Amino acid sequence: MEKISILILAVAMSLSCGNKIKNDFAKNETETEVKTTLPNIVFILSDDQSWTDYGFMGHEQIETPRLDLFAAESLTFERGYVPTSLCSPSLATIITGLYPKDHKVLGNDRVLPGNTKANRNEWRSKNYEPVIENFKDLVTLPDILKDKGYLSFQTGKWWIGNYKNGGFDYGMTHGDPSRGGRHGDYGLEIGRKGLDTLTSYVDLALKEKKPFFLWYAPFLPHAPHTPPQRLLDKYLPKAPTEYVAKYWAMCEWFDETCGELFDMIEAKGQTENTLFVYVCDNGWVQNLNNSTYNEISKRSPYDLGMRTPIMYKWAGKINPKRDKETIVSSIDMVPTVLDLLGIEKPENLPGISVLDKEKLEERDIIFGEIYAHDFETIENSLLYDIAISKPYKIIVPDSASKKNEKVQLFNIVEDPFEKNDIAEIHLEKVQKLKQRIAEFRSE
Repeated sequence: MEKISILILAVAMSLSCGNKIKNDFAKNETETEVKTTLPNIVFILSDDQSWTDYGFMGHEQIETPRLDLFAAESLTFERGYVPTSLCSPSLATIITGLYPKDHKVLGNDRVLPGNTKANRNEWRSKNYEPVIENFKDLVTLPDILKDKGYLSFQTGKWWIGNYKNGGFDYGMTHGDPSRGGRHGDYGLEIGRKGLDTLTSYVDLALKEKKPFFLWYAPFLPHAPHTPPQRLLDKYLPKAPTEYVAKYWAMCEWFDETCGELFDMIEAKGQTENTLFVYVCDNGWVQNLNNSTYNEISKRSPYDLGMRTPIMYKWAGKINPKRDKETIVSSIDMVPTVLDLLGIEKPENLPGISVLDKEKLEERDIIFGEIYAHDFETIENSLLYDIAISKPYKIIVPDSASKKNEKVQLFNIVEDPFEKNDIAEIHLEKVQKLKQRIAEFRSE
């Protein structure tokens, strides 16, 4: 791992920084002020974990002591959402602040008419090239932070080709399909094989006396579920099956790596000047008798696929609070960071700063959209539209791809696991929410 880290840094440091800034964001501070007043920013992204599967969210078996403490020290929204329950489009939203319909990363792979499973590896990368080229024209959070003097580092999951396509200055993911690049390549080693590369990046920023943005998106607790034996042994007596025990152990393993990250930042004296933001890309419900997920979770329009705790911690700057009621979204992460830095939010971003209580109270709806894993276009790949207007959540199946399914409406406050469809007894609410979705689609 150390050899890989050194090689990555050597290559990365030879590259020119700042070659992808697309908008002018005025500098409000001098270089000296940037170095001394701006916080470091760390995004921590869990991968395939249900909103229920944390100690602080009430799971009776899974132990997540480091994230439990983090939640207690954060502005923690228990009713957070991602707009789509699949990793690639979800991560694209987190880094851009845009809904999938706007950033155009609809699924994990792009498929065109005539493509078959037999030649999947051949068409997969070729078809994805236009998606990457479109993404390069978008403004990402690292792009914006460059004008504030930040160094941005990518580790872990990354689907959009090379890390540079996201505006990062350095990163672990080369994204070359001929060398196995698809969703992270070398980046997938972070966490599972230690934090050496990540630590090296932080050391580089401190050496150059620059604030840093760190993308920590480990391949955890994502399958393959290969936890350390000590953790598996811990959960085997508690779980109903070995498959569940492995998943539970992976959740605690992820928690341990988060603790290593927190300890590293603390050891370098940076905790007080670091903004930490937490979210999970999509949910996961482990099947009892095989290694796959239940259809009510990942890739589904249900809360077990879309809901996640979202947490913001900046010691002394953000007051800790457990918010069990307010609905927020991952579209809010970029606007919230910009608000903390005193940067005006770009007009095309639909999210809001969660620190703005007035706007948070005024907002009455957020949206979701589920597309096919192998997507073509928005029109050809849409599976579900979702709108959440507390206490209601509506799921509208696409009339072409899901023509045999009906509209569903749930009271997610009284019925958090969406067992009781109440669409037929709230027809007026259904029509109003469908109209709001139509307006969202036309924006």
